[in-house]
Amino acid sequence: MDKRATDIVAYLTWVGLLIAFVAGDREGSRFHLNQSLVIWLAGTVLGFVTRFPLLGWIIGSVGGIFCAICWFIGIVNAIQGVEKEVPVLGQIHLL
Repeated sequence: MDKRATDIVAYLTWVGLLIAFVAGDREGSRFHLNQSLVIWLAGTVLGFVTRFPLLGWIIGSVGGIFCAICWFIGIVNAIQGVEKEVPVLGQIHLL
């Protein structure tokens, strides 16, 4: 897979992220692989937070909307071929 396809596939699902990491251009797409990983991990953690009554629901709902917005910004940047960090989560580097 070329860099642009790898960037886009990384944002699709967890499976897409794994496919992009294994079969894609890892070095060229490192930025978008990291962004996608951080967004998916934040969404997963927030999914667990929503299991707690009231405060968890509020935090989980607001955080879920924030993650969705970050995901949208990330995939639009990947489609355009731009490497711009998403708000707040973009500053976390795992890869």
